[in-house]
Amino acid sequence: MRESIECTEWGLYTKPAFRLLREDSEHPVLLVCEHASRFIPDALNELGLDETAAQEHIAWDIGALALAERLSETLGATLLSANYSRLLIDLNRPLHVADSIPAQSEIYQVPGNQSLDDATREYRQQCLFHPFHDQLRALIDQRLGENRTVRVVGIHSFTPVFYGQPRALEAGVLYGEARDYAQRIVDGLGRHSLRAAGNQPYKVSPLSDMTVPVHGDGRGLDSVLIEVRNDQLRSPESVQTWSAYLAPLL
Repeated sequence: MRESIECTEWGLYTKPAFRLLREDSEHPVLLVCEHASRFIPDALNELGLDETAAQEHIAWDIGALALAERLSETLGATLLSANYSRLLIDLNRPLHVADSIPAQSEIYQVPGNQSLDDATREYRQQCLFHPFHDQLRALIDQRLGENRTVRVVGIHSFTPVFYGQPRALEAGVLYGEARDYAQRIVDGLGRHSLRAAGNQPYKVSPLSDMTVPVHGDGRGLDSVLIEVRNDQLRSPESVQTWSAYLAPLL
């Protein structure tokens, strides 16, 4: 059992690390949105970022939560989403990797994450990272204990331009072991004449990812991470459109 830490100390993490919708759903899909929020406690002064940078993609996956919520509603599926910015600690990164708590994200320096002491890192792990993954593990344990089918689906978004290079891709389906499941989704999006591909614009790796390798592949479950280009998720209408594309494929 992990040592208990008072997470409201210093007035920082006063709300839960995650939000859970439709916990008792019997739908086989378990939706996960690790980069749902850009919230950083006021006391941390946006980690030294200016207001513009703190609202950019480096702090959260723009549009991902709206899409995840709509899919949860459409499917009647459980959704586990983060309540804090990934700049505090990235819930889809193993704790040992450098960008678990990024000192730099893309072109932005993150002053509040530089030269952190071990106690601060541990504090964020215990208050934000472990509660989220403990909850995801418990949801899976319960379903498997009831001999139910489980598919773990992460919902993310990506930027239209990356380091100055435009991205033509509209959606990616990232996977490790669940090739057939991923290809089914890619093929389904292709039938809508969408530019979609497997393991683009990123690839899943046990060395750099958590949700798919640990909670999906590591437990023998079909698991994918869906990436939608965030300019496709800027209005309620476009979110509804993408939910309609994806829901029947999951």
